[in-house]
Parts: sequence; structure tokens; C-alpha cells
Amino acid sequence: MVIPACGVDFGTSNSTVACFRAGQSQLLMLEDDKATLPSVVFFNAEEESTAFGRAAIGEYLDGYEGRLMRSLKSLLGTSLMNGQTEVNGRALRFIDLLSSFIGTLKQRAEQQAGQAFSRAVFGRPVFFIDDDPVADQLAQDTLADVARRAGFQEVAFQFEPIAAAFDYESRIEREELVLIVDIGGGTSDFSLVRLSPQRRHLLDRRDDILANGGVHIGGTDFDKQLSLHSVMPLLGYRTRLKNNAEVPSGYYFNLATWHTINFAYTRKMLADLQGVYVDALERDKLDRLFSVINKRAGHWLAIQVEAAKIALSDSEAHLLALDEIADGLTHQLTRSQFDEAIARQIDSVTQTIDRLLQDAGIAAAQIDTVFFTGGASAVPLLRERVAALLPQAAKVEGDRYGSIGSGLALDAMRRFG
Repeated sequence: MVIPACGVDFGTSNSTVACFRAGQSQLLMLEDDKATLPSVVFFNAEEESTAFGRAAIGEYLDGYEGRLMRSLKSLLGTSLMNGQTEVNGRALRFIDLLSSFIGTLKQRAEQQAGQAFSRAVFGRPVFFIDDDPVADQLAQDTLADVARRAGFQEVAFQFEPIAAAFDYESRIEREELVLIVDIGGGTSDFSLVRLSPQRRHLLDRRDDILANGGVHIGGTDFDKQLSLHSVMPLLGYRTRLKNNAEVPSGYYFNLATWHTINFAYTRKMLADLQGVYVDALERDKLDRLFSVINKRAGHWLAIQVEAAKIALSDSEAHLLALDEIADGLTHQLTRSQFDEAIARQIDSVTQTIDRLLQDAGIAAAQIDTVFFTGGASAVPLLRERVAALLPQAAKVEGDRYGSIGSGLALDAMRRFG
């Protein structure tokens, strides 16, 4: 028997749902035999259908006409949430888009669990929006509204790194002072928590949470910076016009940012670019930019860059095959280029951790364990910088994509079970 509550980790890049049964958290299979559902929607114009997750990416890469949308969570707390977009000739409100995705998570989770879920604990970053408490609260309120629209009757929230802490605590045998390092698709979140087997069954853990912090930097930002640093120059980024001014950067920033890629395809953008082309000094590179726009290959290119980021976390070099843009076009990327591209973002992450420790009055030597979770936590430069900051702490690897969902299910059991 499963309690009618679940934990929902609605992520920028991937989402999970977990429930508590047989005395432990269990991630539910959301797509085939996988517990993660990529936070992607594809509106297939040819089939007049909607696909989610890997199926959505597959249909897009297979060449179906339509609209691919990703990084849906990034809309929360922004002015875009009140607006709409055009999908296959029809207006679609962004709030309905998110409700559709969350509803799909709920439906698939219920099918796997064999039971309905009327209550849920949703994960949330420490900050949806940096340095803006009003916008941050609006983002949470909007997600609560989306969850109710999707069919959940009662919704609670837990910080994502705290949820990861609950998951780690379920496996430890002694008390530890733990820094949770959660590097997700859209945010980097940190919690300094005192964990122990004796405390794990308590509902009120406020006294055990020494500090929380976060910064709006995550895996999609690493993708963006790698793209701008090493890929967009192939399309003319930072090349010059006849008057020595640079080609406007807006085209490239749109293509390098998941939730703005579609903006690069507007008639106005294309008309502006045609005017720029006349004065460009390296038109061959702008020809490649036109190829990406005319083929609507922006998402395809972003997928290649994301794959390169993942590959460079395990190897020193990766060869990009860019035949979709120009026949025979390849480009070699290196780990050092990746490190250079994301250096400023990693600085912001480590500075946030340092401030967290200072605010808590905790010295680095007092930290027993650093627990890494989140898909982007595998980035080598990040690991190196955190290790340098906390050299004496043990480094523990969580389930990059599942720790938060598992911890949210534990929280749901304690709240609603």
C-alpha cells in the first residue's frame, strides 16, 4: 500500500517522481524503464500530437515539423509566465504548458505506482530568482498553482538540497555535519545540515539546518557558456562588420540559451540579420548562422553542445560533428576550453559556498562530508574547486538525478503518511 502522496522533483533538465513504500523511497519509472523524464515537450505539427521527454527529443531529431520546448522551469518567476506563445498556429499560455508537463508526470507516476497521488511535496531551489524575494515567492506560488491545475489537491515545498540531505541521511550510521552540493540544470543550491540516524524520523528539522544558500547557475548555464565560447564563433559570434563593430550578439545568445532558441526564428530577427550580412567581413560564418536558423536547428545544436559538456566531464577532448550546419563541418573541443568557458560561473558557485560557511560560523575543517547531487555536479572544474575549499571533508556521490526525488518522497511520508 502506497500513501496517497509523492515527492516531485520538477527539474530544469530532468524530472523525477518518488513514493514511499516497503519502508523506503522508490523512484517511479516515468519513461520506459527510466526514472527520469527530460523536461522537454514537442508539439508535432505533422501528427498534431504532443510528446514528452526522450520521445519529444526523438521526434524533433527525426525531423518532424513542430515546436520543441525545454528548460520549462526557467519560466517560473519571470514575466513570461503571464504570457503565451504560438504553437502550431495556436496560442498556448505558458502556465498551461507547465500544467500539461506536471500533469504528465503525475499520470505516469500514478500508473507505475498503481495508486493515485492527491498530495505532493515539490522540490524547489533555494532561490528561484536571485536577490528578489518577491519574484522568488511568486515563482513558488506559480508552481503551486500549476501543481493544483495538474490535479494535486495539497502541495508542500522543500528545498532541493534539504531533500537530498534526507536521502543521504537514510544511509548513514553516525552523526555528520554535511554540506549538500546540488548542481542542477538551472540552479546551484547548498545546505549545511546536521544529520544522524537518530534524527531521521523527526518531522521538524529546523534546528538541524545550519544554513541554506544558492545561486541561479546550473548545467544549462554551463551549456550556454561552452556554446558562446567555443561553438558560436563558428557562426560569426564576435566577428566584425565593415565599420569594425561586432556582429550583434543577440542572435547568438538566443541560440545558446535553451528557453530563447525559438526567438531566433522570428521574421524580424531574420530581416535584421539579412541587413547585418551586407556589412559582415566573414560572411562564410554568417552563412552557417543562416543555415541554423533556416533549418530551425537551434535545439539540435544545443543538444550537441550539451552532449559535449557531458563528454568533457569524462574525457579531455570531444569532436563535434556539425554536418547539419555545413557538410563536413567538425570542431574539436577540449576540457581546457570548457574550463575557461565556465570559470566565472564556477567562481560564483564557490563564492556562494564560502559565504554560506561564513554566515553559519562554520570552519571548513568542521565539515565531515560533502554530498554531491544534481546532473551538473560531475563537472570536473566544479569538483576540483569544491575539494580545494573543503580539503578535509569526505566526498560522497549521490544519485545525480534521483537523490532529490527520493528525499522528497521521505518528506512526503513524514508530512502526509
